[in-house]
Order: sequence, then structure tokens, then C-alpha cells
Amino acid sequence: MTGQALTRKQGEQLPLELAYGEATGREDLLVSPAILPAVDLIDRWPDWRAPVVVLVGPPGSGKSHLGNVWRAASGARDFTTDIRAGRGAEPEGRVFLFEDADRHPFDETELFHLINAVRQHRGSLLITARSLPALWHVALPDLRSRLAAATVVEIGAPDDLLLRQIIVKLFSDRQLEVDERVVNYIITRMDRSLDAAGGIVDAMDKRALARGRRITRALAAEVLAEREAG
Repeated sequence: MTGQALTRKQGEQLPLELAYGEATGREDLLVSPAILPAVDLIDRWPDWRAPVVVLVGPPGSGKSHLGNVWRAASGARDFTTDIRAGRGAEPEGRVFLFEDADRHPFDETELFHLINAVRQHRGSLLITARSLPALWHVALPDLRSRLAAATVVEIGAPDDLLLRQIIVKLFSDRQLEVDERVVNYIITRMDRSLDAAGGIVDAMDKRALARGRRITRALAAEVLAEREAG
């Protein structure tokens, strides 16, 4: 087990908040039927059917990972901040990334102009979001029309294979080796989301570090019971 800790009076240790290096390269993508269409989309670039693609998936489903892989492969410019700030500058380049489109307000006119520029110059724009574009609160009719014409690729609900891969990867990112029986125990009792997987691994790691103990099924049961109790 790695990490640093401070001693707490109650006999446990208080773990310092450490930044764990996540593996985010193309070779680190975990592929299962749930995410295969999205991975195929990234791998097929630049042979996309439409210049604008919206990648939709729940929290923790791998959208940011896929966006990073695509940006590295395509040389795309991350235009997220510019769109939200409404800077009004002429976009430079032909390939762009706009992340978490439905999580924060953005300048609709700027996104409309960016889509037009991408279409005019035969470029590509990848947009990531948690919900379908039709559900976004877009007031500009022309932008709604442009988004309706975009290709939408959805990341499906995680299956057992993907959940297992994700949990093992999250522990591995923290340089922790966990018994397969513990992983199976977690999968059969957790909420079926990748966001939940991240929260469970984080809570187990911190608790094991605080107590100076290894990751066990008993520790997993404790964390899961607390999450269920809310």
C-alpha cells in the first residue's frame, strides 16, 4: 500500500489527499460491449459520417478518457473554455473538443459559429455530455438544428465485465493489488454505475490507509453498507 499519512488521536491515521496518476492513454481503454461503439468512433476518426459527433454517457463512463485519447490522436484543440466564456475569437484549426456540454452554461452563439466553421472547413468537433442534445436547454433555433444533425453515440449501462475492469484499474491506478474475490463481492452489491465504482474504491483506499490495513471483503462490506445507508 502506498501513500503518506498523519496520525489521528482516535488511533486511526488521517490520509493526506494525494493525486493518483490515472492511466488515460489509448492502450488503457477498457473495452466491453457497453463502451465498444464509443471506442469504435474514436478509432475510426477521421472517417466520421458527420463533422459533429456528440458522445453521451453517464458520470464516470469514460467520456473524458475517450476525449483525451481522441484529442491526442487528432491534435484537436480543447475549445471548452472559449465556448463557455463567449470569447468571440475565430477558431484556429479544424479539429475541436467541447466537453461536458450539458453541465455548465455556454455561449450558444459561439458553439453555433464553431459548428459552422467545422462544417465549412471539413473539420471535426467532438462534444461530450451526460444527456442527449435534444434535452439541453438551447434557446437558439439555429443551434438546435445543428445539434439535431449531429451524430450521437451513447455509452451503454456498464455490464459486469466493464465494472470489473474499471474497479481493478482504479485500484491499480493507486498501486493497490486487490483479491479477485473482493472485486467480485463489490460488483454484486454496488450501484450499477462507473461513478459509484470510483466512489467505492476511493472510500476503501482511504479507510484502509487510515487503519493501516489491507483491502479486504470485510472492509468492502463496511463501505458498501455505509453508502447504502446514505
